[in-house]
Amino acid sequence: MGFPAFKYIAPEDYLAMELNAPEKHEYFEGCVYAMAGATEDHDTITGNLFSDIQNFIKGNGCRAHGSDIRITTPHFESYMYPDISIICGKMEKKEGVFTTVTNPTVIIEVTSPSTEKYDRGYKRIYYLQIPSLMEYIIVDSQKYLVEINRKQEDGNWIKSIVDDPKSSILINTINRRIQMQDIYFEVSFPAKK
Repeated sequence: MGFPAFKYIAPEDYLAMELNAPEKHEYFEGCVYAMAGATEDHDTITGNLFSDIQNFIKGNGCRAHGSDIRITTPHFESYMYPDISIICGKMEKKEGVFTTVTNPTVIIEVTSPSTEKYDRGYKRIYYLQIPSLMEYIIVDSQKYLVEINRKQEDGNWIKSIVDDPKSSILINTINRRIQMQDIYFEVSFPAKK
């Protein structure tokens, strides 16, 4: 994610601009951010996760979507394009706003050096306000590290970290366990000094 493209823009102006924009932008309460290009490792990790999840949930009432589906939050004027979103049940869209979903069940972001601050900061704050969201998962593209934010029955969120390459993560909402080695398949990290 790059620096803000504009100082302030109204949400309706952002949506009009985004309708015909050659690249995607995210919107956080008046600030528009151009989406940064993804690294090869980012794309590999996202592809590994997406194909595993989509094949697993096919036909069970949930669908995985890539980064062309925009997500909005009910309490803030924000529009984001997560790397992967899982929607269980009927997709609900914001009225009058093209391709903008209001009911994701799981959101997965794969960090890059340019996006990590936003994925763990702004986006986390905004995503956790979505009533339908049960899990927000952040996958590091620089090392074996997955952060899982999981909503509890009382509405509070608990964060857990998985950083053992021989371990696995559980996407509880769809009851899918994925090995860390499968998430990071064909990703080579630089040798530690």
